[in-house]
Amino acid sequence: MLKNIDPTISPELLYEIHKMGHGDEIVLSDAHFPAYSVNDKVLRADGLEVTRLMQAILPLFELDQYVDDKAVMMAPVEGDSLPEGLAEDYQSALPAGVSITYTDRFAFYDRAKTASVVVVTGTTRKYGNIILKKGVTD
Repeated sequence: MLKNIDPTISPELLYEIHKMGHGDEIVLSDAHFPAYSVNDKVLRADGLEVTRLMQAILPLFELDQYVDDKAVMMAPVEGDSLPEGLAEDYQSALPAGVSITYTDRFAFYDRAKTASVVVVTGTTRKYGNIILKKGVTD
């Protein structure tokens, strides 16, 4: 057992995070996300909410300080809206000063294709997906 590693992070997820370099991205997806269609590297975190997984992961690496889109959510399609409180929940898990940016659904899928890993969670709120871009550790 390792000390100071949140027990919600599986050994496989810890390994994938460790392999990531500056500028690499990780997708934390809701249960509806087409993970297996967009990326060959998919891990499961069934039973965990994205917010909880963010709280476990973010102490382990810096977000990319050189870009504005270090935390990206899928924007709702025209005529739809994000579930109440979703963006606020995700924002609360991010470090101070980091803002969420939004991209359209298909641009989000394109970014997910090149992500280091997609982690499918138990989150059932639609649009409950976020991409985190790893930065350089000070």
